[in-house]
Amino acid sequence: MSDIPRGAIRFNTDSNKPELWDGSQWAEFQLSTPNLGRSVDTQPGARGIIGGGGFSVPSTTYRDSIEYVNIASAGNSQDFGDLNVARYYLSATSSSTRAVFSGGQYASGLEKTMEFVTIASTGNATDFGEDHANLDRNSAGCGNQTRGLFGSGYAPGPFQPQNVIQYVTISSTGNANDFGDLVTRSAQRGAFSSSIRGLWCGGYYPGNPDGQIDYVNIASTGNAQSFGDLTTAQIRVGGGSNATRGLYFGGQTTPGGSKTGDINYVTIATGGNAVYFGDLLAGSEWPKMMSSSTRGVVAGGSPGPYIGTYVTMEQLNFSTQGNTVGFGDLTEGRTFGPGATSNAHGGL
Repeated sequence: MSDIPRGAIRFNTDSNKPELWDGSQWAEFQLSTPNLGRSVDTQPGARGIIGGGGFSVPSTTYRDSIEYVNIASAGNSQDFGDLNVARYYLSATSSSTRAVFSGGQYASGLEKTMEFVTIASTGNATDFGEDHANLDRNSAGCGNQTRGLFGSGYAPGPFQPQNVIQYVTISSTGNANDFGDLVTRSAQRGAFSSSIRGLWCGGYYPGNPDGQIDYVNIASTGNAQSFGDLTTAQIRVGGGSNATRGLYFGGQTTPGGSKTGDINYVTIATGGNAVYFGDLLAGSEWPKMMSSSTRGVVAGGSPGPYIGTYVTMEQLNFSTQGNTVGFGDLTEGRTFGPGATSNAHGGL
């Protein structure tokens, strides 16, 4: 549909609402409070999904549920289906059609399996394959239409942050393959991508919060290179992007320390240090983002104690620096590292 002029308007007979072509997708005009249960929401569009995670009340509860939102219209999330294994500290990446969830932790230990869903439909996840390098906990995912990359994470056993990057071909199934190494060996990082580059930022190695940003060229294999520095070394950050700007947000400067609400950005096509963008509604650790070419929706994470009650989703516009505003609510709180992605993120 590249021949459609930007600004064109059509009437969608499924939703009975007008839509505007923004150059990459049809965005729906909101004339009233949106109902995300409409049949139009199961069609291809800017859809974000978030799954897994956990909370403590007082012992850890593991989520297996997956929820979705229509990124173009604010509103509460809707049920999508379930993961095969309830888990937290997992990561996700996607093409425009399929999302892959990887790794995590569950009641019996660390989880190596990967699962996938078809984003435009609803239903339970299907087995995809296994991790290549035991990046089972707190890895971070990014990718483009062809490849999904997972980097960083913990190895089994005592706290062992990793620098390994692995990749999968999203349209097929199978075990992950070795890609190369990150510059630094750390976990609890954020990740985002354009169609060309994948970036990882922040992270933690015992006693040393990481302030570095690493990048790779997704189409090749090899070790990462230094991109620049965060404004402050942080752990447990979230990441998201459109094709131009990559954002990281939330996190902590030390484990157990105060949680930051800062949002910072880089221009993905160039190297350089991060720049202040705005603030989240509250300081939060392990937040995640679902994004389109114009909007990022922040969900999950925890601004307070690990009680899993924070269900508020927030939104921002990539082109305009400023603070987030409310988007809607999740069905369930997802405090500990859920996996989140979309069929319209910056790598597509």
